[in-house]
Amino acid sequence: MSVSRRDFLRKAVEGGAAAAAAVASGGVPEAEAAGLQRPPRTLPPDAVGLLYDGTLCIGCKACVKACKDANGMPPDIHADQRGWNQGTWDSPQDLSAKTLNIIKLYTDGTMAVKDRETDGYAFSKRQCQHCTDPSCISACPVSAMTKDPSTGIVSHHPDRCIGCRYCVLSCPFGVPKFDFEDPFGRIHKCQLCNHRLAENKLPGCVDVCPTGATLFGRTADLEREAERRLTLKPGDRAVFPRGGLGGTPGGARPSHEKVVAAEYQQHIYGKSELGGTQCLMLSGVPFDKLNLPTNVPDYGYPTLTEGIQGAVYQSMVTPVVVLGGLLAIAHRNVKGSD
Repeated sequence: MSVSRRDFLRKAVEGGAAAAAAVASGGVPEAEAAGLQRPPRTLPPDAVGLLYDGTLCIGCKACVKACKDANGMPPDIHADQRGWNQGTWDSPQDLSAKTLNIIKLYTDGTMAVKDRETDGYAFSKRQCQHCTDPSCISACPVSAMTKDPSTGIVSHHPDRCIGCRYCVLSCPFGVPKFDFEDPFGRIHKCQLCNHRLAENKLPGCVDVCPTGATLFGRTADLEREAERRLTLKPGDRAVFPRGGLGGTPGGARPSHEKVVAAEYQQHIYGKSELGGTQCLMLSGVPFDKLNLPTNVPDYGYPTLTEGIQGAVYQSMVTPVVVLGGLLAIAHRNVKGSD
C-alpha cells in the first residue's frame, strides 16, 4: 500500500506529539505508572544476610572495630572531633568511605530506660541492607554494582567503577560512600565480608558480637527467628543464638538465656520495605525514630523507574523512524544539487 507524502507527514506529526507527551513530566502520567512497573526481583533460595536485634545490643561497638579490621579500613575522625582527637580514638559519626558499619544511638528525654521511645534510649545498626531489588545496581551504568545470584550479596567492583556516584544518589538508605580524599576516588560499602565467607568465617561484625544482637544466616531462617522473637513479651525468658544460625559458617556457638525486658515493635524492618532486604532489624522503639526510611512502598524503586524507562525508550522508536523517513525525503529532494 502506497502512502502519500501528506499522509506520511501527518502521521509523523501525530507520532512526534504522542512521544513528546509521553516524555514530558517524567515520561508517563502518574496514573499509568503502576501499570508500567516491571516484575519485582526475588531473592535466591540461599540468600544470606543479617538479623540485628536492637533490644540485645549493648552499644559496645565491637562490631564497628571488627568491621574495620576485617576490611582494612583506616580510622575515621570527623572534622568536628579533631580539636580533641589527635588520632588516638577511631570515632566515626556515621557511615563513610572509612566506616562501613556503625552503631547509632537514639535518645529521648531523661534516657532512663533502654528501648523505650519516651525518656529512653535505643541502639540501631547501619550497614548495607543488601536489598532484594537494589537501586544502586539499577542506577550503575557500568555494572560496577552486582548482586550475587546465589547469596544475594550486593558487591561493588572498583575495577569497573567510573566514579559517577549514581549509586550514592540512588540508595534510599544512604549507604554507598565516595572517598573524596582518595586522589583516584572510590566507592565504599559493606560487602557482607564476602571474603571471609569464602574462608568459612563469619562476617566481622557478627563474629565479635557478645550478645548475639547481630546474627548471620539464610535470610529465610533469619526471618523465622525474627518472627519467633515478636511473640515474646517482657518478662519472658528466652534463648537467643549467637554467631550464625545453624552453626555455619564458623561452627556452632553457645546460645544464652535472657529475660525479655522490652516490648518489641511488631514489625520486622526490611521484610517488606522497598521490596525487602537481606538485612533485617528488630527494635523496641519505632523505626522512624531510628532515622530509617519508613514512609516507603513495598516495592523497589527500580521496578518503577526501569518500567517507565522501557516504555519511554519504546515510544522513542516511532520518532526515530519518522526522523529517518523525513531525512530520506529531504535527501531525495536535494539529490544532485550543490
